[in-house]
Amino acid sequence: MSRHRIRRSALSATVAAAVVLAGSAAGGAYLAGRPAGHAPAAAASVSSVPSAATAPVAAASEEPTVERDTELAAAVEPLLADAGTAALSVAVLDSAGRTRAVYGGADATYDTASIVKVDILAALLLRAQDEKRALTTGEHAHAVAMIERSDNDSATALLAAVGGAAGLDAANERLGLTSTTAAQAWGLTRTTAADQLTLLEAVFGTDADAGLSEESRACVRGLMAQVEADQQWGVSAAGSAWALKNGWMPRTATGLWNINSIGQVTADGRTYLVAVLSGGQRTKESGIALVEAAAKAAVAVVRAGAAG
Repeated sequence: MSRHRIRRSALSATVAAAVVLAGSAAGGAYLAGRPAGHAPAAAASVSSVPSAATAPVAAASEEPTVERDTELAAAVEPLLADAGTAALSVAVLDSAGRTRAVYGGADATYDTASIVKVDILAALLLRAQDEKRALTTGEHAHAVAMIERSDNDSATALLAAVGGAAGLDAANERLGLTSTTAAQAWGLTRTTAADQLTLLEAVFGTDADAGLSEESRACVRGLMAQVEADQQWGVSAAGSAWALKNGWMPRTATGLWNINSIGQVTADGRTYLVAVLSGGQRTKESGIALVEAAAKAAVAVVRAGAAG
């Protein structure tokens, strides 16, 4: 599998294969229980998030990114040896030391499935900020359901509220996402791991120029820290504390799965932003296992680089 640094310039988007989202089921209607004891404990409330989620983001370092990318590739590629047709892209950032690594090809765009719900909420909050208002009671209820339960009807309603696919694209331009193309069937939005890392920086960082106010960031972080127990897999495997959103979607044409996970984790007292995107997974369960292994590998590589 090819590897190189994914830059924040426009990438050519691949054409999404035809898919039927039965009952708008992208990443919300297909639930599978995880083994007992697998899911880590989430933060109990929004107030418990800031210690991990609001740590100041340091200025950009001179970290040799290409070297980190090579190390990440060496750690991730063996995981794909027995993965059949599965493809994977990973991006990780040490929030404090600014050590970054990305694994994936130049055209490594993937269908988002339900991770796009974080993006939709960010777009909604930007719109509310522009209008100098708080979310309405209805919008807030939809936001809670969309992130914590991955409710699909709420995602559809809020996408309409931000102006559909065009509105989401406009919000993404403001947030700095350069390789994400929104779709009205929101689960088919195409994105890269590097763009998802940019979105996570907008949510978990402190840069006022990123667009989201601190109040808006706290809203997103708090909901991501309280996803339902059967959705607490993914990047959470890489740390002891987390705030995340997952996406899972079977493709009707092939029977293969898109399995994605984005979020922040804490490991050894440091916080990491992690995005893992994948397609062509044989089962949901095997896809989750691969995504979790990739998240662990990514954090380990960047942690070692920061320590060095």
